[in-house]
Amino acid sequence: MTRSVSTGGLPKWAMRNCLLVFGLALASCTGSNMPLISVASANGQLAQGYQIGAGDKVRVTVFDEPDLTGEFTVGEQGHLALPLIDSIDASGMSPAQLGEAVTNSYAVGGYVLNPRVSVEVLEYRPFYILGEVNTPGEYEYGDRLTLEQAVAKAGGFTPRADRNSVILLRQDWEVARRIELDGTPLEIAPGDTITVREAFF
Repeated sequence: MTRSVSTGGLPKWAMRNCLLVFGLALASCTGSNMPLISVASANGQLAQGYQIGAGDKVRVTVFDEPDLTGEFTVGEQGHLALPLIDSIDASGMSPAQLGEAVTNSYAVGGYVLNPRVSVEVLEYRPFYILGEVNTPGEYEYGDRLTLEQAVAKAGGFTPRADRNSVILLRQDWEVARRIELDGTPLEIAPGDTITVREAFF
């Protein structure tokens, strides 16, 4: 399902225009000035398991401490604000690692005796698909999402779409990269921006 973008006060039409401009800018890049990587390389970077990032909604359970247990959203800078302790830089952590960090913070602060903490991701941050798909925009992420599934969420390719490569920008990449599609399913991560370019015949 599509969702509205959190725009910090921008109207939806303005954000749609921003996404369109961003997508066109990526689509206009050529292979000569954009890093080229394989599907295997892109997928391999996700092999470490899920990493928490800005926009994720998590449930933090502090056992036997109902006042400290609840649902929280990771902020724009990747920080997680919890009761009593300083915010934690959660970006890039697995849920288990974040649980350990929260446990240590409560223990060091002396707020909880022998704290036991678990962290569960309730809602993943969305992904974005732009360019030559029928309904470009922001979409809810689903576990183990592939490019084929992402395109299907966006109504499929347009007749002009280049089906041999895509432009991918991940939240932890400084620049977008072109990925040559080789039949291997390309795994999509939460927060990814996918741009489908126009094919040149």
